[in-house]
Amino acid sequence: MQKILVSRCLLGHRVRYDGGASGPFDQLQQWIDEGRVVPLCPEVAGGLPTPRAAAEIPGGQGAQVLDGQVSVITTEGEDVGAQFLSGAYQALELVQKHGIRIAVLKANSPSCGNLLTYDGTFSGVKVSGEGVTAALLKRHGVQVFSELELPHAAQALAAQDQ
Repeated sequence: MQKILVSRCLLGHRVRYDGGASGPFDQLQQWIDEGRVVPLCPEVAGGLPTPRAAAEIPGGQGAQVLDGQVSVITTEGEDVGAQFLSGAYQALELVQKHGIRIAVLKANSPSCGNLLTYDGTFSGVKVSGEGVTAALLKRHGVQVFSELELPHAAQALAAQDQ
């Protein structure tokens, strides 16, 4: 049975930067009940506290963080790129350990966003791009979905189970 990596905040864990959670969702609960879910918050795993200052990537591109071209900056001007990278590589270790090919990660997050992230100006503007963890996992062949795409994630998982 295929395992799936899931952002902890989507499971109802209060690990978001603001101390909140974003779930749980019925589909994720089903996967928990089936023993498929491997939970992770890359930001907390990387050493950041909860709550914490909001962070964004200047330009909104996690791949550029992976390549050392930009970092991740908080509203207070602190560079938290090292923590974001640490969490991303911990996610990759879990993916490799469990043979995971599918992840469901928090939409728009500078770690986990898979289609959009904030542009780094803290003005609420979103740009096409992906967070640091999402970018790293995609580079390693993992299909990354957000909580807004749970039916697509379920289809992909069903295809892998065959």
